[in-house]
Amino acid sequence: MKKIGYARVSTVSQNLESQINALIEAECTVIFEENESGGKSDRPELERALALLSEGDILVVYKLDRLTRSLQHLLKVSEILKQKKAHLQITTNNIDTSTPMGNAFFQMIGVIAELEMGLIKERTIAGLNAARACGKKLGPKQKIDPNTVRALISSNMTIAAICKQLNCSRSTVYRALDNPAA
Repeated sequence: MKKIGYARVSTVSQNLESQINALIEAECTVIFEENESGGKSDRPELERALALLSEGDILVVYKLDRLTRSLQHLLKVSEILKQKKAHLQITTNNIDTSTPMGNAFFQMIGVIAELEMGLIKERTIAGLNAARACGKKLGPKQKIDPNTVRALISSNMTIAAICKQLNCSRSTVYRALDNPAA
C-alpha cells in the first residue's frame, strides 16, 4: 500500500506549502502539485496521481475542495478509486473512504463543495452587475483613445498611417472608431 498525495491551488498567488506539509505528515510517498482551477476536471497532475494508484493504495488530499469542486467530477474520481480498489483520505476532515461512514461523509462534503462553487459564481455575477449599475466599465482598458483616432481621421490620415503613428493594429483602430462611449 502506498499513499499518493495531491495538492492544488487555483492561482499563482496561492501557496502549496501547508498542503504539502500535511501530505508529508500523512506519509505520502509521492506528491503531485498542480496550479489549476478546482472547477476544471481536466487536470494533468491529478490524472497522473490517479493513474499511479493500484489496489489498496490511498489518494491523500488536504481538503476535498483541493481535489474537486464539482459533484460530477467527484463521482468520476470516486468511480476511478472504486475500479482500482483504492481509497481516498482527506487530512483536514479525518475522512477515509475505506470505511462506510467515511465514504458517506465524502459524498456529503462533495455536495457542499459544489454548493460553495455555485455561491462563489453567484456572488461574482452579483458584484459585476452592481459595478455595471454604478456605471463602472468592465473589461480591459482601450489601447488607444477613440477621440484621438477620430481627430486623425478628420485630418485625412489613412488607417495605415494612424496605425503607424499610434503603434497599433488596424482592428484596434476600427474598434476605437466603433466605440460610441468616447
